[in-house]
Parts: sequence; structure tokens; C-alpha cells
Amino acid sequence: MNDTENNDRDPNDFGFATRAIHAGAAPDATTGARNTPIHHSTSYVFDDVDHAASLFNLQSFGFIYSRLTNPTVAVLEERIANLEGGRAACAAGSGHAAQFLAFFTLMEPGDHFVASRNLYGGSITQFAVSFKKLGWHCDFADPLNPETFRAALKENTKAIFIESVSNPSNVIGDIEAIAEIARDAGIPLIVDNTMATPYLFRPIDYGADIVLHSTTKYLNGHGNSMGGVIVESGKFDWAQNDKFPSMTKPDDAYHGLTFYETFGDFGFTMRVRAVALRDFGPSLSPTNAFMTLTGIETLPLRMDRHVANAEAVAVFLEDHPAVAWVSYAGLRSSPSLKHKNRYFPKGCGAVFTFGLKGGYEAGIRLVEGCELLSHLANVGDTRSLILHPASTTHRQLTEEQQIAAGAGPDVVRISVGIETVEDITRDLDQALNAAS
Repeated sequence: MNDTENNDRDPNDFGFATRAIHAGAAPDATTGARNTPIHHSTSYVFDDVDHAASLFNLQSFGFIYSRLTNPTVAVLEERIANLEGGRAACAAGSGHAAQFLAFFTLMEPGDHFVASRNLYGGSITQFAVSFKKLGWHCDFADPLNPETFRAALKENTKAIFIESVSNPSNVIGDIEAIAEIARDAGIPLIVDNTMATPYLFRPIDYGADIVLHSTTKYLNGHGNSMGGVIVESGKFDWAQNDKFPSMTKPDDAYHGLTFYETFGDFGFTMRVRAVALRDFGPSLSPTNAFMTLTGIETLPLRMDRHVANAEAVAVFLEDHPAVAWVSYAGLRSSPSLKHKNRYFPKGCGAVFTFGLKGGYEAGIRLVEGCELLSHLANVGDTRSLILHPASTTHRQLTEEQQIAAGAGPDVVRISVGIETVEDITRDLDQALNAAS
């Protein structure tokens, strides 16, 4: 919550729904506007030469240039950090950009990290192909078997990366056990919390050190704005070993400043912003920040409806004669059910997969036969969405990689929206019957 507005009351004293509306924001000091304004300014006037110098030297906080800091974006960063229980946040132009900025801050050429094998297909490609060109190497492990992460660790391993709820297969691993493995190794656990949002799950409460989001999805919630964000827990000791020189060694670009020593529990965020975001520039636009702030205001209401609809659709699909299996952690048949019950009492989201008895061709016929559900490559919209990953988001992977990622040839991904649930199941029923 904004201190000016709430008389220094502890932000954690407010409920989630209140913080989703108010955290980070206050009426505009000049105009009294209640909504956060869209600050379409590239740059900001300095008080004097000394003020400018202190900003550029990171000796004081303020706005310089919107590639680095923008007043609208700053409200969004504070709000998401608040909702996640984090210390600070840095926004970026997309979820993929946020991942890149986080890893650039952690990694040196030749370094290694371990990631869950159950990930969004674009993340698998980013990690396994594109990051290799930067000298960063990744091995994949099974989130349902935490010891596979320990077995994959090397001397030069710098992080463990998982999704809280995997996209698209709705797999939930033993997050606390994986966090303990990272802690034992002296490396941060990074959790992509896009599919759950902080309303359903807060990774920092269970040992995560860094939380990532594609704000494009549920945080925005309406399919109209791209964005990403990095949230720092403030709890990781970057000086416990010599693995993170970018945090513990003097930075030549800032006259020998050491980020962890200078900024302490928000040093990682400062390094992301002052170095990675500065030099690579994938900034979030103020308009997209504004749209996402507006979306977050209804996040609790939307997520309750998304989950209720998804649970009903999952049960419907599991009983349908054209469907071979359903991968939804909330079903009794799911191997993730015990982790869902432990970590996700309010529900495990609304994106999941199911397999068709007719295989690849049936999957193509199904997505083309839906009338209410939209066939497109996104999730987390108010509208119900459907996709055949093997022919779209995961097509760049081999069939073996597709199957390992939960996106084999027979797999269909669904993002259940907030429409009347009977309309969703009716459309799926007619399309399934036609496809089979």
C-alpha cells in the first residue's frame, strides 16, 4: 500500500483484494486523478546538476529515462512485489525478456543451471538453444522427483528454475523440496508463477528466491498487453559463496559500487535494472503497465471463476469418450494431486492439457471445430482458448522433447475462461464429437 494514502499502516495488514487495487498507488499529487496516470514521457527534468549526478550514480532514487524507470511502470512493480511478498521488482517488455534479464544478472559464460522439464515450450527453446549461444548451459530435471535436480547440479550451477504450475501440462512438483536442494547448493530457486498468480500461490512463502511472471497472462487477464516482471524475495545471501561476482564484486560502470553491499536485500533488482535493463533495453511501455494495473484490480474475482470453470471442464473431459486422459492437478487421477492439496488450496489454475484418442489429426480437427473457444497462442484470457501445442508452440521441439514437456502429438492445451461453464463444455462436446 502507498504510505501517503494509508498513514504508514503495514501493507500486509490489508487483504489480498485490497492490495490488488491499492498497492503502490495513490491519487495523483498534481491533478487528484484516482487512477494511476499513463506517463508517456521519455525523460524527466533534474533539479540541478548535483541531483542528476546522484541519480546516475545510484546514490538517490528517481526518474531519469523511461528505459530504466517510469512512474506508471513503478506502480506496477510495487504492486506485484507487494502481492508476491517480495522486496522489490523490475518490469520488462515480456515474460521472455524478464527471464533473460534475470539469467543475465546471474550467469557468466560457461555457467550452468537446472530447469524443470515441464515448461512452456518457448522457455525450453530459450534455455536449450538460444542461451547456449551466450555460453549458458541447462540440464532438465523431473519436478515430480526432486532428487533429479540434486543429481543434475555441477560446480558451476548458478540456479534452479521451475514453474509453480507447469504450462501446459498443469504439473505441480514438490516445491519446498526443490527449494531445499537449491538452498543446500547455495544457489537461488527461480519460480515462474505465471500460471498460478500470487492469488493462488506465493512461491517466496515456500522457499523461492526470485519469482518471474509473464504479466501478459493472468495478471493482465484480458489478452491486450504484453509484459513481464522479476520479483526479488530479499532473502538470498549473495555473499555466501563466490558464485555471483556480479552481485559481490565492484562494478566498473558505477565507479566500483558493489550491488549487494550497497543495496542489500534489493541488490539483485537494482543490478537487473541498472545493468541488464539499461544495456539491453526490453522496457515495459507505460500503456501496457497501465492496462496490467487495471487487470490486477480484478485478479481475485477472475481467478476464482477461472478455477471453478476449469475444475468443471476437467471433470467433463475426463468422462468424454473421445478423450484418452486429462492432465489437471486437481483431478483425483493426477500424480500432482498431493502437491496441489498442499500448495494450492484455492485451486491450481485454469490451463491444462488432455489427450485425444485420435492422436495428432484429431487434435487439429478439434481446435478447428471449436466455435466459442478461440484457437490462438495465449493463455490467461477472460475468453476460453484452445491450442494444439505440437503443431504450434512446441513444434520446434523433437517428438521426444514434446512428450517430455507434456506436449506430445495427441495433446491439446486449454485455457479455461470465465464464460458460462455450460457454454464451454457444450462447444467442446460438439467439437470433440466431430473430431472423433
